[in-house]
Amino acid sequence: MGKLKSGVKRHKQSLKRRAANRHVRSTVKSAVKEVRAGISGNDGEKCQEALRNAASVIARAGSKGVLHKKTASRKIARLAKAVHKSTAKK
Repeated sequence: MGKLKSGVKRHKQSLKRRAANRHVRSTVKSAVKEVRAGISGNDGEKCQEALRNAASVIARAGSKGVLHKKTASRKIARLAKAVHKSTAKK
């Protein structure tokens, strides 16, 4: 940590941002796990609802810069593809 006033402030800001980013990343992981659980449980309705929620959470993380925009888009696309594949089997 810096000794100058600006360095101290910068450090405080980085800690706040880190905490916020960790929370968003954790929320994304939880949302993705929910979708994966629906896929493995063969529950189509739960899957679709979880996918809508996860897509929203991931897109928000992408727009905030926690995830890269293309990474967020790729995650959403892959989840949607997996859900479609699991519900199309029936």
